[in-house]
Amino acid sequence: MAMIECKDVSKWYGSFQVLTNCTTAVEKGEVIVVCGPSGSGKSTLIKCVNALEPFQKGVITVDGVSVGAPKINLPKLRSRVGMVFQHFELFPHLTIIDNLTLAQIKVLNRKTDEAKTRGMKLLDRVGLTSQAAKFPGQLSGGQQQRVAIARALSMDPICMLFDEPTSALDPEMINEVLDVMVQLAKEGMTMMVVTHEMGFARKVAHRVIFMDGGEIVEDARKDDFFGQPRSERAQQFLSKILHN
Repeated sequence: MAMIECKDVSKWYGSFQVLTNCTTAVEKGEVIVVCGPSGSGKSTLIKCVNALEPFQKGVITVDGVSVGAPKINLPKLRSRVGMVFQHFELFPHLTIIDNLTLAQIKVLNRKTDEAKTRGMKLLDRVGLTSQAAKFPGQLSGGQQQRVAIARALSMDPICMLFDEPTSALDPEMINEVLDVMVQLAKEGMTMMVVTHEMGFARKVAHRVIFMDGGEIVEDARKDDFFGQPRSERAQQFLSKILHN
């Protein structure tokens, strides 16, 4: 059984269709990069995986649990599916360590000391233990995004979703975030990553999904995708993005 499975997923905003019959699966320990032009439905698709966006047709399952089921426990689902956004989404009024402990205490019912120990361990993992008492506004964008990754990991997720995690960062900060993601991939974390960072895709992705116009145009092994994409649209996209 795949960790994440999407079958014929379609979604509309009013009369506008943003996803059309999207079908793919992510095995446990697999790293999938989702790419494509702006407005192609990439972010919408991964937001459907943890029910941040509702979808009207098809089935999505995470570890065998149907995401669209009427009585699904959404907090439980989202605690198991880590999500890292483009704009960090940290609580600005809480210290870094409190950002990491709040959900552990509220959702996982961990004791405060246990949550702090877990939080500090993860801050150490992303190289930020010295920033624990600071507030998000006192950190660089790259540091904030690494905190966001640590916060998602503090919930012990079974898989991680990344929605363009480096697109809001200055160029010199991108690698410090990608390095953390590369390490996660090497440790076997199941990951779906929406990104234009093709170097990251080449380094750690097992497969690349190319989307255009709300459809999955290509779903190929990394070497096949970068070697010779089957679709002309993917070839055009790659020629532009790799030459920039």
